[in-house]
Amino acid sequence: MQAKGLVKFFGLALVLVCLYQLSFTFVANRVVKKAEQFAQDQTATQNISDANLLKEELRKNKRRYLDSVENQSVYPLLGYDYGYVKERQLNLGLDLQGGMSVVLQVTLEDMIRAMAFDRNDETLNNAISRAKELQKENDVDFITLFAQAVKEVNPNASLAALFSTPENDKITPGMNDDAVLEIIQEEAKGAVNRTFEILRTRIDKFGVTQPNINLNELNGRITVELPGVDDPERVRKLLQATAQLEFWECYENSAEIFDMLNKANDAVKTKLGIVDNAAGDSEKKGDDAADALLADNDSTDVDVEEEEDLLSAESDSINFEANNPFLSVFRWSNSPGALVGFVDGKDTARLNEYLRMPEVQSHFPADLKFLTDYQAFQNNDDEDANNNLFPIYAVRSTRPNEMTPALGGDVITDASQNIGANQDIVVSMQMNKEGAKRWRDITRDNIGKSVAIVLDDVVYSAPTVQAEIAGGSSQITGNFDMVEAQDLANILKAGKLPAPARIVEEALVGPSLGQKSITNGMISLIAGILIVLLFMILYYSNSGFVANLALILNLFFVFGVLAALGATLTLPGMAGIVLTVGMAVDANVIIFERIREELAKGSGVRKAIADGYTKSYSAIIDANLTTLITAIILYYFGLGPVLGFATVLMIGIFSSLFTAILITRLVFDWWMGRDGKPKFDTGFSANRFKNLNIDFISKRRLGYIIGGVVIGIGLISMIARGFELGVDFKGGRTYVVEFPQNVNTTDVRNALAGPLEAPPLVRTYGGSNQVKITSSYKIADQAADVDNEVVGKVYEGLKPMLGGASYEDFGKNHLQSSQKVGPTIADDIKRGAFKATFFALLGIFLYILLRFRRWQFGLAAVLTIIHDTLILLTIFSLFPGILPFSLEIDQTFIAALLTVIGYSINDTVVVFDRIREYLQLNPKRDEKEVINEAINSTLSRTIITSITTLFVVLILFIFGGEVIRGFSFALLIGIIVGTYSSIFIATPIVVDLSEQYAKRVKTGKDTGKKKRGRSKRTKAVK
Repeated sequence: MQAKGLVKFFGLALVLVCLYQLSFTFVANRVVKKAEQFAQDQTATQNISDANLLKEELRKNKRRYLDSVENQSVYPLLGYDYGYVKERQLNLGLDLQGGMSVVLQVTLEDMIRAMAFDRNDETLNNAISRAKELQKENDVDFITLFAQAVKEVNPNASLAALFSTPENDKITPGMNDDAVLEIIQEEAKGAVNRTFEILRTRIDKFGVTQPNINLNELNGRITVELPGVDDPERVRKLLQATAQLEFWECYENSAEIFDMLNKANDAVKTKLGIVDNAAGDSEKKGDDAADALLADNDSTDVDVEEEEDLLSAESDSINFEANNPFLSVFRWSNSPGALVGFVDGKDTARLNEYLRMPEVQSHFPADLKFLTDYQAFQNNDDEDANNNLFPIYAVRSTRPNEMTPALGGDVITDASQNIGANQDIVVSMQMNKEGAKRWRDITRDNIGKSVAIVLDDVVYSAPTVQAEIAGGSSQITGNFDMVEAQDLANILKAGKLPAPARIVEEALVGPSLGQKSITNGMISLIAGILIVLLFMILYYSNSGFVANLALILNLFFVFGVLAALGATLTLPGMAGIVLTVGMAVDANVIIFERIREELAKGSGVRKAIADGYTKSYSAIIDANLTTLITAIILYYFGLGPVLGFATVLMIGIFSSLFTAILITRLVFDWWMGRDGKPKFDTGFSANRFKNLNIDFISKRRLGYIIGGVVIGIGLISMIARGFELGVDFKGGRTYVVEFPQNVNTTDVRNALAGPLEAPPLVRTYGGSNQVKITSSYKIADQAADVDNEVVGKVYEGLKPMLGGASYEDFGKNHLQSSQKVGPTIADDIKRGAFKATFFALLGIFLYILLRFRRWQFGLAAVLTIIHDTLILLTIFSLFPGILPFSLEIDQTFIAALLTVIGYSINDTVVVFDRIREYLQLNPKRDEKEVINEAINSTLSRTIITSITTLFVVLILFIFGGEVIRGFSFALLIGIIVGTYSSIFIATPIVVDLSEQYAKRVKTGKDTGKKKRGRSKRTKAVK
């Protein structure tokens, strides 16, 4: 072996680097254990009986300990503090520790409207709508699509005419479209980057250990991972709040306001074509209408004698709502001040729809705007009162023809939570010099009147000004708790988002499910490795210890490199480690089988080892490089779980090549140098697979028939039944819910059919008391609180089955995980999956064509992959709902599919490599006979590799947990089919393609000779 010194140096350096990198993980884990012990000791003295309070107190005490050692030395000898150590430990994915992952889409349409000369321009708004449609079909950035859409909706429009304004000196009239587009793109890029930085600042103040935030500038998406988070509602508010703080002057409630509301009510009636019900009072206006509205909010005790009056009142209420569509949702209040009415939470969308009508807007002043309170009014004195009524305020613009607040939030320099004069929690704000001056003028001009403090178009408070306020200080009051006040202060300090960000994908994993994933993953990993280690010793005697040493080093290097790169280990990543084990074993099996062949020829052990390694290089490198092609494509196009799997797979491939080829050779050389006697077989394996002479080529038509029949059935099923698409591919939400008792999926489905407006898909998930619920309810709704609303609907439907659990208890203890994928990102995932598959096939074809120099090998490999893929798709189309686990087509399935492609091509390339070798050594022998001999000679390697890989994947399938059961099942099917196809499909296709090509060449030559002959004869006759 050459360059032994270099291999030793590199191997030793890699060991030391990996030890150093992994040491941070060991130290960090030791600190966390001390923190947990501290939390238990502290909590034990408090005698807390409530389980939820106990859990919260443990969390706080643990956090307190970790914060206290943040800047203290915790690393022996080197003296690193905990903050430094935790940043360098091996990151665990959310599926292994619990937490929340969010993908936010930065929306640029508001920025485009803000830059435009006229934000109500028809061409502008039609182009924005068209750009949204185009975004669903393209990966191009939104600004480019907008420019394209402008030309579609109005070919004569120019961007300069749309965006040239007196305030913007960058864009001038007559500027060409390309120049304007470049300026808008620069503004958009700046807005996205500022939004990213502001979100990063908010997250840093959130107090989460090892948060991760990344920006994809091409599509304006921000990925946020928050380990250990168990309050998704708080996270959504923190990330989606634009933090647009405004101070508005207010209209005072009066009869004039109510007269406007009556006229608006009449306008809506006319618009909707409503004719007053003759049975009711058709003239309920003015004070009578006000009385009816106020009566609806009153609570009255009713006894048996008043039953007839009650029925009459209900009838009047129904008639009133039918005859007064606007006033029935806008419940006017006759109280003084800026509060002018109430709206029921369920009627908010309908009220906004009415207020957008031009016929309604014409009855209100141009400077008036209605805003609702951030929380519903609570009537604690009456159990029967409607506590879902949100106060409505009338605010006034300071400019006559433009809705502009009296003061903007950009003047805020600091914000913090405090205790107010009434011992309530408030958010105190301090303004800059300019803001302080303007605030003094506003308060002086509005003494005795209300000023509304508005955040993101929601009123937080509307206090009456008692006196002029100098110095730039102000407070936001509300029914806050300390956490809400702290979050609001952090948002205000970080600043408003230049471009709003909305959640398009979300995943929540509860800590208990995360711990279960760690346990299951580690059991499957350790069990799989142990079985492989035992098998290698059983089959290859003492040489199996060398292979096992290489395998253990391989795993050590994978974990060490992951830690060094700052990569995240996820559950699919652990599946990638299991697959890496199989690939590492495959490399050793190829080498050892070659050595056994050389020994069988009579070579000495030293020469057999040298020749075995030399003759194995080609097959090992080709097989691993084709798998590497698949891994790179997975990494480039993958999202979420696919990305973690691809990262581990790529590291594993390089580590396997280094340990299997170089480290084991180094060990054998050292062993032989000390007069060692390595053995490569045992009594069990000595004569296995020897002298085989199976005529595989003559049986190829049987292989074609079996494959054709299965694929034919599959195609019929795919057309007739289709697939059970996961939310990754169709958009929607999934929830994994654990019940206190066993439940029936039909009962769960029926219970949710009403609240979710359609029966969701419900599957058992890991046990009879745990289900996975999939629904597309309101998935296209972009409202900020829609996610919480849907969770509330799920709780509403399942409440009778939860043993009396409260909504808060449901979110913390029963909702094990959740996922949301919006329609746009689902389209992107589908496009990414298609591209990944296409480029994987193309890359493999080109590589094999380059290496084998015969197109028949490349085409046969691609056709074999298509065969394996179609069979796998057949299984996933035929058996959803029949097999007791999920067979969804999602990102994880795509990872499994591409892994199957990699495994299949690995197997195929090893066979092809031996065929190429045998054909070169025996150019004059019958080609079919030589190919049969090549297949038989690699049969031992094919079966041993398949068995060892099946061992680890089967263990993964049994013990890996429900999260990756569908993934591991796909791998099981893929390994079996891949092994079968490499023998009965791939090689026969090469034979048939070669024969057909030879016939065409021969026929072409014969025909050419005849033509040339006729030509000569014709010429001679002439």
